[in-house]
Amino acid sequence: MNSPNFEPNRDGTVSRYSAKRTCHHVNFFHRAPNAERVCLIGDFNEWQPAATVMERMQDGCWTVSLELTHGYHHYLFLVDGQPVLDPNATGIGRNTHGERVSLVAVS
Repeated sequence: MNSPNFEPNRDGTVSRYSAKRTCHHVNFFHRAPNAERVCLIGDFNEWQPAATVMERMQDGCWTVSLELTHGYHHYLFLVDGQPVLDPNATGIGRNTHGERVSLVAVS
């Protein structure tokens, strides 16, 4: 079973398809016209601010597009170094420190 269509799962079983390996295009937007720098941090980039710097648009919105795997992802915007929740998020969750974070569902 060394076909490229059959890959081992974490538990060692073999599966032809896995939603966990499927990536989906997700666009993030945040309105902060007076900000100097906006970053997107989350479980998808190890919460590292320098990993995903957002691009400023002419209207004061900041945007970035990512490929994310199926499931729920926690994230925050860092607006000039200050964490900000996404008002358009799927929901609100808690990170490992119990702090409130935004939630996006990818399917």
